[in-house]
Amino acid sequence: MNPPELPDLPVRPALAEIVDTLAARSAAVLVAPPGTGKTTLVPLALAAATTGRVLVAEPRRLAARAAAARMAALLGERVGETVGYSVRGDRRVGSRTRIEVVTSGLLVRRLQNDPELAGVDVVVLDECHERHLDADLLLALLLDARAGLRPDLRVLATSATVAADRLATLLGESDTAAPVLEVHGRTFPVELSYLPPLKDERIEAHVARATRTALAETDGDILVFLPGAAEIRRTTERLSGLSEVDIVPLHGRLSAAHQDTALRPGARRRVVLSTAVAESSLTVPGVRAVVDSGLARVPRVDHRRGLSGLATVRVSAAVAQQRAGRAGREAPGRTWRCWPEYEHATLPAYPEPEIRTADLTRLALELAVWGTADGEALSWWDAPPSGALAAGRDVLRALGAIDADDTVTERGQRMAALGLHPRLARALVDGAPVVGARTAAEVVALLDDDSLAPTTDLVAALRILRRDRPARWQREADRLARLVEGAPASSTATARSDSASGVVDDPAYVVALAHPERVARRRAAGSASYLMAGGTGVGLPPGSGLGDAQWLAVAVAGRDPGRSEGRIRLAASADEELARRAAPNLLVTADEVDWSDGDVVARRVTRLGAITLSEQPLRDPDRALLAAALRRGLAETGLGILRWSAEARALRQRLDFLHRTLGAPWPAVDDEALLGAVDLWLGLELATARRRADLERVDAGPALRRLLPWPDAARLDELAPERLEVPSGSAIRLDYAADPPVLAVKVQEVFGWTETPRLADGRAPVLLHLLSPAQRPVAVTGDLASFWHNGWPQVRADLRGRYPKHAWPEDPATVPAHRGTARRAKEAVRKGE
Repeated sequence: MNPPELPDLPVRPALAEIVDTLAARSAAVLVAPPGTGKTTLVPLALAAATTGRVLVAEPRRLAARAAAARMAALLGERVGETVGYSVRGDRRVGSRTRIEVVTSGLLVRRLQNDPELAGVDVVVLDECHERHLDADLLLALLLDARAGLRPDLRVLATSATVAADRLATLLGESDTAAPVLEVHGRTFPVELSYLPPLKDERIEAHVARATRTALAETDGDILVFLPGAAEIRRTTERLSGLSEVDIVPLHGRLSAAHQDTALRPGARRRVVLSTAVAESSLTVPGVRAVVDSGLARVPRVDHRRGLSGLATVRVSAAVAQQRAGRAGREAPGRTWRCWPEYEHATLPAYPEPEIRTADLTRLALELAVWGTADGEALSWWDAPPSGALAAGRDVLRALGAIDADDTVTERGQRMAALGLHPRLARALVDGAPVVGARTAAEVVALLDDDSLAPTTDLVAALRILRRDRPARWQREADRLARLVEGAPASSTATARSDSASGVVDDPAYVVALAHPERVARRRAAGSASYLMAGGTGVGLPPGSGLGDAQWLAVAVAGRDPGRSEGRIRLAASADEELARRAAPNLLVTADEVDWSDGDVVARRVTRLGAITLSEQPLRDPDRALLAAALRRGLAETGLGILRWSAEARALRQRLDFLHRTLGAPWPAVDDEALLGAVDLWLGLELATARRRADLERVDAGPALRRLLPWPDAARLDELAPERLEVPSGSAIRLDYAADPPVLAVKVQEVFGWTETPRLADGRAPVLLHLLSPAQRPVAVTGDLASFWHNGWPQVRADLRGRYPKHAWPEDPATVPAHRGTARRAKEAVRKGE
C-alpha cells in the first residue's frame, strides 16, 4: 500500500520510529495524548510497511466507525476499500481491505474462532488507558495467543496517559519490557474556570448555566461532557431557547447519521452534548470551549442485591485533563469545570478499571471458551477479582453454559457466538422456540439497549419500536433473528400449549428468561413495592403504566445511593404461571420447620426464590427438623424458657464455680457453652418436644446433671457442697451466684472458727457475711482471723448495745458457738466442758 500525503499532526515525525521499533521488537507502547493522530496515521504507516492486514481495536463502535472513515478520507477512498470496519451488526470490508477497525469485543470473538489471526500482521490496541473490560480481556487473550501460536504477530498498544509501565511489562519478552514511545501533543493554552453548583441545583440545570456562560464569553463551538444520554436529553431541553446555536447530541446509542453530524463542522455555532465517547478517540471539530460536568457513567454490579447496571461517578483527574484539553486542539480555549476548585485535588488519579467493578459473567464465558475458566493461565493488566468471577461462573452454570467442572458446554459455545451477554443469549436461544425468533430478537435487542425504551412498560415500549422502527434497533433485531431462525429448539425451553403453533408473542417471558431472579410479585394489594425472586425489593415509579400488575418480569432495575429498595426502570406485566415456566431452577417445595414468633411453625412451602407461592401446615414434621427448630428457639429465646427450679439454679451455679476455679473436667455452663452443647445435655428432651410448651416443662436440673464429669462428679458435694456445717452445728446454704461463694451466717454460730473456710480443695475461700441475731449484716470478711483481731471489737460494742441478752465474748475464737441468747451460750460452754 502506498502511503498518502499525511496531515501535519504531532505523530507524523515519529511514524518511521514507530514502524522500525515494532519491526525490531514486535511489541511497543505508544503514549500520545488525544489529537496527535495516533488513531489514524499510525495504522496507515504500519499498513504501508507490511503485506498483511492491520487490525485496529477500538473500545467503542462510534470510535471504530469514525477512525475508519477518517483513514479512508485520507486515502481518498470510501470506507470498505483499503480501510474498513467491523462492529456488531455492521461490517464494511472488502477483498482489498488492508486496515480493519474493529471493536474490542468483536476482536475477542474473532480471536476465539481463529486464535492464530490468519492473515493479520499487526494488531493496534487503541486507547488502552480507558481500561474497558473487553479491552483488558482482549489484551490477555492476545498475549496468550501470541506466546503460543503467533510469536511473529506484532502488537502496538496506545495510551493517552503516561501510566504505561505495566502495559510495557506485559508486552515485553524475557523480563524485558517493551519499548515505550512518546509523542507530545500540539495544544494551545486552555484557561480553567471552576463553577460550583448552586444549592439543590440538578446537574442538567448546572451544566446549562455553565454552557450559557461559555457561549457568552467565547467564540466557536462548545463541547459539553455529561454522564449519559438521559442527562443529554434533559440538558437539550434546558438549552432549547437558544437562538443561532445548534444543540447536537453525541453518544454511542445514536444512529450513525446522527453521530456523523456531531463529528462534522456545522453551518453555524454548535453546542455538542457528549458522553465520554468524545474524551480521547474522537475529534469534534471547531471546539473552543469545554463544559465538564465532572461525571461519568460506569458499569457496576451489586452481587448482594442482584442488581447491575451503570453508576454515575466522579471522573478521575486524568480524564478531567483530557476533557479540558479538547478546548485547546485548534486554538486557545477555555474550560468550565462544574465543581469547586478545592474538590479537584480529591479526584482519583486514574479511572477505575472496569474489570474491578463490572459484572464478569460475560468475561467468565469467554474464559471458559478459551479453556481457562479461572483465568489464572493468562497475563492480566489487572486480574479479575476472584469473587466476581466466581459469581459469573455461578450464573453460567445456572444457564447451562458451563458444566460442573467449569468446562464450556455446546450450549455455552453457541451462546458465546451470539456476541451478547450470556443472560441475553439465553433469552434469545430459549425464547425463540416459544415466542418466535422475531419476537425474541426484538425483545433482546431492546434489553441490550434499554435507552430505546421511552416508558417503563416494556410491552408498550416494544409497540412503539415496532411502529417507528428505529434503524439501530431494527438492524440488531434482524441480526439476532437470523441467528436463531431455523435453529434447533433448546431443551430448556418450555412451549405453551395455548397456541396452535406453540408460538406466542410474549415479551415478558423473554425478559424472565434473561433475568429469572428478577421475576417479582407485589408485596401487598395496591402497593408499588415488589419482591424479586432474588430477594431484593424494588419499586415502580409513578406513572409507569404497570400499577395493576400483580407480577412483573423486571428487565432493568437500579438502586439509588442511600435507598434499600431498588427502582424499576423497565419491566413487563407477568403472572405466576409465566414465572414458574421461566424460572424452574428457582422453584422449590420443601418442608420447613422453624422457630417464628416465639414458637415452632411447621409448614410445607412452595417458593420461587424468595417469593412464597403457597404454604400449608405440617401435621407430622420431620423429627430432625423439629429438633433443629427447637434449638433455634432456645438460642433466640434463651435458656430461661426451661423450668429452672431452685435446685437446678444452684447446681448450675456450683458447676460454674468449679469450672472457674478448677477448669477441666468441670464443664462451662454459661449460656453460650450450654447452647453450644445443647444436644449433649438436652438431647433427650429435644427428641420428644414439639413446641414451646414442651420446652417450658423441661426440668433443667436433671438435664444439667448429664454434663457432670465422671468419675470426678463423685466429689461434687465435697468440692462445692450445697451447705457448709458451721461450729454451731447448723448446715448453712452457700450462695454460689457470687464470686467468691458467700456464706451468710449469724456471727454467734461461727464462734470458735479461727480461719476462713475454703472450698475446691482449699483453692477458694468463702466470703463470710456475718449477721446479727436479727439476720441483719454486721460484717463481711474473707479473712476471719484478721476480723476477730481487728474488726470484732467495734462490732462487739455495737452488738452489746443492741442485743444485751446475747453473749458477746471478747475473743470469739476461744468460745463455743451457739444459736441464741446468753443462756444458750452458757449451755454451749458446759457442753464443751
